[in-house]
Amino acid sequence: MKIFITRKVPETGINLLKENGYEIDVSPHDRVLSKEELVSALKQKPYDAVLCLLTDKIDAEIFEASPNAKIFANYAVGFNNIDIEEAKRRGIVVTNTPDVLTDTVAEHTFALIMAIAHRVAEADKFVRDGKYEGWAPELLLGTDIKGKTLGILGAGRIGARVAFQGKNGFGMEIAYYDIKPNEAIEKEFQATFYPSVEGLLSASDFVSIHVPLLDSTRHMINTSRLAKMRPTAYLINTSRGPVVDEKALFEALRDGIIAGAALDVFENEPKVYPGLEKLQNVILTPHIASATLETRSAMSTMAAENIIAFFEGQTPPNAV
Repeated sequence: MKIFITRKVPETGINLLKENGYEIDVSPHDRVLSKEELVSALKQKPYDAVLCLLTDKIDAEIFEASPNAKIFANYAVGFNNIDIEEAKRRGIVVTNTPDVLTDTVAEHTFALIMAIAHRVAEADKFVRDGKYEGWAPELLLGTDIKGKTLGILGAGRIGARVAFQGKNGFGMEIAYYDIKPNEAIEKEFQATFYPSVEGLLSASDFVSIHVPLLDSTRHMINTSRLAKMRPTAYLINTSRGPVVDEKALFEALRDGIIAGAALDVFENEPKVYPGLEKLQNVILTPHIASATLETRSAMSTMAAENIIAFFEGQTPPNAV
């Protein structure tokens, strides 16, 4: 069996595939391949499987370029980069890598919450710029986290884990919005369910986004909804960039509609909305919420295990 990997991933998964006797080709370019480059690469051999990344746009043209490949193993928990309906029409299995990154993404979410609340990035730059002249009573005042309301937008695995950390680690009040109530989160964290996004936004001091990117969630956070937030509130996004209208967020931050934001994902990655990077009340990290050695290696292994299970005639454990 021949497998094409669209970009170098941790060796754990690659080695596992090799140990099972598969022929592995990894793209020699450690960057996102253009559509033309990916099509060309897939046409080089009759590949039986493709291990792809979230940054790869997998559509009918890609499927056509590799007609032998009946499984596309996505190295990500999300799969909005793959045309799932087209895959179904062609009898192609699509898999993802859920669960293994839940704790890591939740940790990064809280790293962002703490950093924006305590103005860590601003303070770091302040010192590096040689502006620190000694302790002062009102120097770079931030805000406490304890006792504040943490609004979870999307109470799935990661959202629930962020709620766990907020409640048990910082004594926060938990509020959440989802398409339906989650009794488990209400019982465990005494969380309050809000049936509307607007209700959650107006009730929260920190809003953390954990929804998948769907047609219904694109620009879920927009001008009118940002206006519902408290002027002292903070928005944190570690889900998908297009969930937030970045232009609207820039204007809200610039005009003081909300106090601040922390983003790990962007609407048009790797581009950031012009001017956003110049604002002091926003923290920007380059889509690294799952970027730990342990987690990225586990994702590589899981993607490989999905391929192996498929070739052994089993249903892959993480078939979408």
